[in-house]
Amino acid sequence: MTNLLLVDDDEIDVMTVQRAFKKNNITNNLYVATNGIEALAMLRSDTNPPVVPPQRRLILLDLNMPKMGGIEFLRELRKDDAIKAIPVIVLTTSNEDKDKVEAYNLNVAGYIVKPVTFSKFVEAVATLNKYWTLSEMP
Repeated sequence: MTNLLLVDDDEIDVMTVQRAFKKNNITNNLYVATNGIEALAMLRSDTNPPVVPPQRRLILLDLNMPKMGGIEFLRELRKDDAIKAIPVIVLTTSNEDKDKVEAYNLNVAGYIVKPVTFSKFVEAVATLNKYWTLSEMP
């Protein structure tokens, strides 16, 4: 089972992801952080059990967030030897080329612009599910 960390400050987007998971019968563990600072704290947590289990982690990341945005989060994540290998898929409304280039330069596994309609979003989530199901994640 994959442990997914959704980093998104928009409550509606979080609920949309949860609904799309339900529609696709995705039962993976879903953890939510509302900004990059919170996400890093969850990933670095040394509580027992950890906030986000260390096995089979995948991050779904929005770019436009307060306190610490997605690109800044990626820079911090990639500097931290303990968590830098976690695959990240950007899931954002930003269709800016500079954001795409910067994200890929920080080794994201994918960059998906959030579709406008829910049905298209459900399709995108189904595709993501196929990806992480087929991926050999430690």
